[in-house]
Amino acid sequence: MKKLWLAAFLLPVVALAAESSFNGTWKIDLNKVQFPDKPESWVLHDGRYQCSTCQPAVDVKADGTDQPTPGARYRDTLAVKVVDAKTVEMTDKKGGKVVAVGRATVSADGKTLSTEFTSYPEASPQPVTGKTTVARVAAGPAGAHAISGSWRAEKVDTVSTNALTFTLKVSADGMMSSSATGETYDAKFDGKDYPVKGDRAGAVVSLTKIDERSIDEATKIGGKVLYVSHMTVSADGKTMTVKSDDKERGTTTTWVATKQ
Repeated sequence: MKKLWLAAFLLPVVALAAESSFNGTWKIDLNKVQFPDKPESWVLHDGRYQCSTCQPAVDVKADGTDQPTPGARYRDTLAVKVVDAKTVEMTDKKGGKVVAVGRATVSADGKTLSTEFTSYPEASPQPVTGKTTVARVAAGPAGAHAISGSWRAEKVDTVSTNALTFTLKVSADGMMSSSATGETYDAKFDGKDYPVKGDRAGAVVSLTKIDERSIDEATKIGGKVLYVSHMTVSADGKTMTVKSDDKERGTTTTWVATKQ
């Protein structure tokens, strides 16, 4: 009887001390990213660049000068420079400071577009670099630059490690998250908003714990929910699957991270 009483006493203590399967450092597997089916559409024609699927939509002069982009959260201006018949360079600035640059080149057959980019996270001493490939879904209007048309994300060829790794620490009442690019938060499972430190646009998150292996994370800016990410750790604790719903675009991206 004494042993049974002791076991009954210790069980809840052991349960409380057990480490969450979320705890640890994770790295996103680029080979296991599922992109949305919905394409992105943009046109470069008659000296103007227009992106109808951007949030907010973009319509600026494509003369290489900084053009205002009202309503954009992570930039104030966009400069679009035509390099040649198949290549365009773009530069984002916020507060006069370069926050991202990209170079997009259409393949010889016009079927794919490759982008090389560098971004400068607010809280990171190192930039994020990478290459992506998108596939053409529809052609642009006659006489438009080669980048014009509708495109669907095909793959992320490479991304610097600092953009792929993050660390989580779950307690009984909340979760701490930190990324290698400097964004961090410490939020409770109470549905309230908590700031993401290091985020250039002032994002906040709210958390809901579904069960021991599932957590929902809502990201807001200016009081508007932009993303809801459903995070689920596998039974063996080795992988995490994240289904991220983009509430503005009405799309879903799914990716997998592996515990390091």
